[in-house]
Amino acid sequence: MTERGARPRVAALRAQIAEIEGAERRRKEVLPFGLEIVDAKLPGGGLALGALHEVAGGAQGVTDGAAAALFTAGILARVSGSILWCMTEPDLFAPAIAQAGLDPDRVIYVEARDETAVLACFEEGLRHGGLGGVVAELARLSMTSSRRLQLAAESSGTIGIAIRRWRRLAEASDFGQPTAAATRWRVTAVPSEPLPVPGVGRHRWFVELIRCRAGESADFLVEACDATGCLALPADLADGSAASQAWAGRAAS
Repeated sequence: MTERGARPRVAALRAQIAEIEGAERRRKEVLPFGLEIVDAKLPGGGLALGALHEVAGGAQGVTDGAAAALFTAGILARVSGSILWCMTEPDLFAPAIAQAGLDPDRVIYVEARDETAVLACFEEGLRHGGLGGVVAELARLSMTSSRRLQLAAESSGTIGIAIRRWRRLAEASDFGQPTAAATRWRVTAVPSEPLPVPGVGRHRWFVELIRCRAGESADFLVEACDATGCLALPADLADGSAASQAWAGRAAS
């Protein structure tokens, strides 16, 4: 092969390498939660961008996913750009996600006829590359579908979050099936701290990191997202008191 004939192939090979390296750099970018106890458990010190993640409600919340939706909203509140939210049931409460830091005006709502259409919108949104994040509410997520979504997220650098929702508690067993998601979370609402006056304190969640690629499982008792999308460590846990840690263990059970 002549030198002149080899040049186009070398140029094409360099372009392929650059594309692969670019995807790898995007994949390694992370979004920290801002809580050391959480970020220390995540590779790179935060939630991977350009990746697929799963979030579900725990305890009696598996069939409504309210805590899972607010946890997700808090994450997306801290990324820039528009958010595509795909669903089959139009029950997302805009004032609630606003309290979790996500401005409803940033959200593009897609109501699909079924989960097959939701998956198609999810993948297309991840491949678009011009969105801050993409969310899809799903009951089922197969390994094949999750691999496609993970590859789409890697190609664009966009974070994708699958909120797992079920109509019946028995269907939640699908959450235990393997997928290609980088992390898998379960969020359970627990009693807030009592106030010295009538009222309701800041919501609390028991957050379980069930699966983390290249990391380890963990669980945390945290205060729910504030108006900036940030979690907080409850004051009675920040001091590391044994009584508070024991209470967290009872919340987990």
